[in-house]
Amino acid sequence: MAKTSSSPKKPTRSSQRNKTTMSKPKYEEVTDVSHEEESTQVSRGEDSTQVSQEEESTQVSRGGKRKNNSASGASKSKRSRPELGSKTSPFKSKSEDVGVLGGNESGSKTTPSKLKVTRQAVNGNEDEKQDARLIGEPVPDEEARRRWPKRYQGVEQKQVVSKNSKDENDSEIIQARRHYTQAEVDGRVLYNLYDDAHVKAEEGQDYYICKIVEMFEAVDGTLYFTAQWFYRARDTVMKKLGHLIDKKRVFFSEIRDDNPLDCLVEKLIIAKVSLNVDLEAKKKMIPCCDYYCDMLYLLPYSSFINLPPDKTNCSEASSTISTDDVNSVNEEKSQYEEASQASNNKKSQVTLLDLYSGCGAMSTGLCLGANMAGLKLETRWAVDLNKYGCESLKWNHPETEVRNESAEDFLALLKEWERLCVLFSLLKSENLEKQSFNPFRTEDDGDDDDNEEDDTEGDVFEVEKILAICYGDPKKKGERGLHFQVRWKNYGLEEDTWEPLEGMGDCQECLKDFVTRGFNSKILPLPGDVDVICGGPPCQGISGFNRFRNKENPLQDEKNKQLKVFMEIVEYLKPKFVLMENVVDIVKFAEGFLGRYALSQLIHLNYQVRMGMMAAGAYGLPQFRMRVFLWGARPTEKLPQYPLPTHDVVVRGVIPLEFEMNTVAYDEGQKVELETKLLLEDAIADLPAVGNYEHQDEMDYDKDPQTEFQRFIRLRKEEMPGSSPKAKPAKHLLYDHRPLELNVDDYQRVCQIPKKKGANFRDLPGVLVRDDNKVEWDPSVERVYLKSGKPLVPDYAMSFIGGSSSKPFARLWWDETVPTVVTRAEPHNQAILHPEQDRVLSVRENARLQGFPDYYKLFGPVKERYIQVGNAVAVPVARALGYALGLAYQGVPSDEPLMKLPPKFPNIIERISSESSEDNS
Repeated sequence: MAKTSSSPKKPTRSSQRNKTTMSKPKYEEVTDVSHEEESTQVSRGEDSTQVSQEEESTQVSRGGKRKNNSASGASKSKRSRPELGSKTSPFKSKSEDVGVLGGNESGSKTTPSKLKVTRQAVNGNEDEKQDARLIGEPVPDEEARRRWPKRYQGVEQKQVVSKNSKDENDSEIIQARRHYTQAEVDGRVLYNLYDDAHVKAEEGQDYYICKIVEMFEAVDGTLYFTAQWFYRARDTVMKKLGHLIDKKRVFFSEIRDDNPLDCLVEKLIIAKVSLNVDLEAKKKMIPCCDYYCDMLYLLPYSSFINLPPDKTNCSEASSTISTDDVNSVNEEKSQYEEASQASNNKKSQVTLLDLYSGCGAMSTGLCLGANMAGLKLETRWAVDLNKYGCESLKWNHPETEVRNESAEDFLALLKEWERLCVLFSLLKSENLEKQSFNPFRTEDDGDDDDNEEDDTEGDVFEVEKILAICYGDPKKKGERGLHFQVRWKNYGLEEDTWEPLEGMGDCQECLKDFVTRGFNSKILPLPGDVDVICGGPPCQGISGFNRFRNKENPLQDEKNKQLKVFMEIVEYLKPKFVLMENVVDIVKFAEGFLGRYALSQLIHLNYQVRMGMMAAGAYGLPQFRMRVFLWGARPTEKLPQYPLPTHDVVVRGVIPLEFEMNTVAYDEGQKVELETKLLLEDAIADLPAVGNYEHQDEMDYDKDPQTEFQRFIRLRKEEMPGSSPKAKPAKHLLYDHRPLELNVDDYQRVCQIPKKKGANFRDLPGVLVRDDNKVEWDPSVERVYLKSGKPLVPDYAMSFIGGSSSKPFARLWWDETVPTVVTRAEPHNQAILHPEQDRVLSVRENARLQGFPDYYKLFGPVKERYIQVGNAVAVPVARALGYALGLAYQGVPSDEPLMKLPPKFPNIIERISSESSEDNS
């Protein structure tokens, strides 16, 4: 098997092995999909490797599970730089298995130039020029066969590991004659086993970086080394956002393959350092080196995790990664972990900050799930700009400090709050700027005396107490800054005013009292106070409805800046865990720029990271609703897993091909019994009948629940699994079961839509449907008009999506699901009419489709309530993630990215009932 080239082999997609750790629920094909939710392509047995790289949609087999299309092993020919976005399956923990890929910036396959080399030799036994040779005594045969058994299977037992590789050649494990532990290249560089090295790359490209984990002579006499690869940030999923990461920082992988020995260029010193969220402290830990490494990069779920010790040694021999200062670093980390653990043991509650909270669905679900896992998680703070969402959250969670302000004002407030705490000696700080902060210091005492004399001539107001604090412009005078809400002595609450910090010099005692009380009660979090931050920063600049989207740098769009603000708050507060949610467009628009940015920022802040996409319907809801969830965990914590689906679901929408491996699902070959998919009837059929003009915010149920979902969703707050024991018994009422009131014209149109499956405006008189499924006017039918004089069939319905859409004034049906609950209820371009009643779905019905418990009351005008529900994270998804978080916080899960939820999660009513029966008996 003579080699004609010494080109270095780089891991490609065809070099990976399968591992059935992910999968998809049994998806059904959907043919009629809204213009906002494109249909997912469904394959019928085709191998996924036949899919074009340019194809955007994810293929799903008829059985609904992800197809395995990966392979592993060393290619017989030279390889190129690994590609990003591979659909290869996750890594295995065995040293022979692989699971991490990087890639060039374009993500396309590159072919290295052929490198002209001379014949290699073993111990100088060749007569030709010796550019590379293995030296020293070979590894004893028995030991070599034990350590590398697949190299000694014999020619007749060569293992084929890829039948679908790019070059259509089968890949085989190269059989060895003997192994060595030393090599000499170019007659000057001595390499030992487990040294780190630069490897030749394509012309004009940076050298590749590897650890040498094998040196052997093949049965045909060719000399090889096996490289286990390190990756620069730009070669990972971060791509061009890798510029946010230190250029000397590299990421270790489990990818390894064989290369001709003379591809080695030079030895390296790669320092192994510990992750540290204190960026300045980390800089001091890094010794003199060529590169430093602190994380393992794994392709499945774009994972960056702590670098375990066994990942660097790769064998019985000790690692050559530089260990300068490692002992002291590990000792420091150990002490930190002990202190953190002691702090956790003292805590009765684990604290959560909900950013962009809306009405609180995400934090509600997280707390319910975490509590079910045994973790007492409580939403201590919440921030949102929508005042109605804040009202809803406060009513449902009276224990939460809810702030109705922008996230950037909240961050500015936190920084000012810390300075005040230092000013009044409540905190110690080594920061000189914070130590010197004193807004009341004056340069000329005489001026103060003059001012006091002037003040006595007018009215004198005395501060009774300070009530609240904010950063911004509460007086609407264009004067932004720190303000306090003041209660004046002998004046009522209607006379309360907001006063700037600069004007509080004469009432410093009142101010100190307020800050002291606030510090003790933690009305605002300081760095280290927050255990978990969750949030879904709005990125409206990537919406498909925005015709002026910035594709070059979406972060320059003002509508996307909240993503940066979210990361700045994380950087300031340094929570133990971070969970960010967003729409799938974050990894679709502009080659996934914003998704890569979010991931890169958390890595820059030295958080472990993984990213997954979860469909709400896969956790027991009658809607699909795919969303992206990004986990972050400090180096001292376990990185939470993604909970696998519990229910079958009808697939809608498009999954970006490059991020297909981020879909939280079961593997195609894995046998799994999922709960039956939920349909509209399962969720809402038990609710009382109401009309278009229903105005009641509260009402009684008029029938018993008919399904398991309905029984669970009706539970009182104190009965809900995972609910706080503080929850007080409440009257069993149904809230918000009222629809958007349609205007007279729309109501008259709705009343004429037949009550049957598939009914819509096309069933109205005067509309013809052509063979190409587009509508046109029926010339034989005179156009019908309403009492107002407007047409029964509006022109916009006929022209919507070129006349091809059946969505205007469409009825849902009992045996259907919805693509995604949205923020509006108008029936003009979406299917939202009740199956049997002449109205749109009510606020409560939409809330049920999102998994809100019936006890969850909403506030604001009806349109605002629809917005709160439509913007929310589906509660069952948040609950499942909360359960995973609860386990991770307690150090329970393994390093695998996925986990199974308990059977029947979260519906344990039968267990509760049986326990109650036993108690009564």
